[in-house]
Amino acid sequence: MRRWGLVLGLGFLWAPILLLVGYAFSADRIPFQWGGFSLRWFAALAENERMLEAAWLSLRIAAGSATLAVLLGGLAGWALSRLGPFRGRALFGTLAGAPLVLPEVVTGLSLLLLFVALQGALGWPANRGALTVLLAHATVGMAYVAVVVQARLAGFDRSLEEAAADLGASPFTVFRTVTLPLIAPALAAGWLLAFTLSLDDVVVASFVSGPAGTTLPMLVFSALRMGVTPEVNALAAVILAVVGLLVGLAGLILQRSRRNLPGAG
Repeated sequence: MRRWGLVLGLGFLWAPILLLVGYAFSADRIPFQWGGFSLRWFAALAENERMLEAAWLSLRIAAGSATLAVLLGGLAGWALSRLGPFRGRALFGTLAGAPLVLPEVVTGLSLLLLFVALQGALGWPANRGALTVLLAHATVGMAYVAVVVQARLAGFDRSLEEAAADLGASPFTVFRTVTLPLIAPALAAGWLLAFTLSLDDVVVASFVSGPAGTTLPMLVFSALRMGVTPEVNALAAVILAVVGLLVGLAGLILQRSRRNLPGAG
């Protein structure tokens, strides 16, 4: 019974995605009608310069925002886990985790008002585009990274750091040689999570972007208003293949890192 429940659950989750990928190989112009096996829509996708430019922009924004989110969120998670009680800790933790519970509409509108206020007061940013989208996505992603890093540090064995300090290592050396390698999986997981959130976002980007900051999800969402095209199916198949490859690579790296831990196998 449990096995059938698992099969039904996975089928419910994956059937629409696999159906979409299957129709990406259909020769018919109607998106959800099978017309024989063909790769014509992948070729059409490769010639769609506007979609390729939006995809490249989305990848750059996602990579940049994820990196910035790891730097800021990692520091926030470390502060919440290691600094102990301090004045304003509750407020700091609430503000750091606010994007986790706030609706994306509220987050996007608040960031838009912030950028408008900064532009009026400082003249920066000069206009809204890729940079403002990157900063907005980093703001959202750092909350997720902070939670992941804080959870990792909460279960961290402090005796390893204390042993390194007793042997004469400086605080920076302890962090570099002991703490950082042990929380690296959490940082990697946070980076992948922030990257995925940025690559998938439509609502926040719609508020803070401009004509020069049209990301791939925004382009696809605007195209869907005029009807689904087979190129969107092909795009979904490509994204699924890339994401599957990255997830498999990340799993392989994590598996090898666990084997190399002291006392493993």
